[in-house]
Amino acid sequence: MRKAIFPGTFDPFTIGHYSVVERALTFMDEIIIGIGINENKNTYFPIEKREEMIRNLYKDNPRIKVMSYDCLTIDFAQQVEAQFIVRGIRTVKDFEYEETIADINRKLAGIETILLFTEPELTCVSSTIVRELLTYNKDISQFIPEGMEIN
Repeated sequence: MRKAIFPGTFDPFTIGHYSVVERALTFMDEIIIGIGINENKNTYFPIEKREEMIRNLYKDNPRIKVMSYDCLTIDFAQQVEAQFIVRGIRTVKDFEYEETIADINRKLAGIETILLFTEPELTCVSSTIVRELLTYNKDISQFIPEGMEIN
């Protein structure tokens, strides 16, 4: 069974994240969306709310699990016995960063990272932008997956 983690802060989970998960499901049997807890990061939504929003979005898909973790991503991957880490990349800067982390993860644990390029129409979508729009009470519905509730 091919199992991958898709790690991130997901504050909030966007249509870009959703696209990566949907595309990864075409070649993975199971995907664990791992919400990393970083005490040094100020988040808009508490971890419990992020878990709830994503879990509700995928409640009818038994191939998707949602978990939070507060350790190194590679340690989380090993804990859940994932063979792969899936990451989405939008820019060359993202690629350079992810390449370095992928090399370290492969050296530490032999776990491969699969990079999926963002669909061109989604490259402008980021959680940072969505949070800023939320701060100013703007409609974010076009930037989050259909059916995901943010309250």
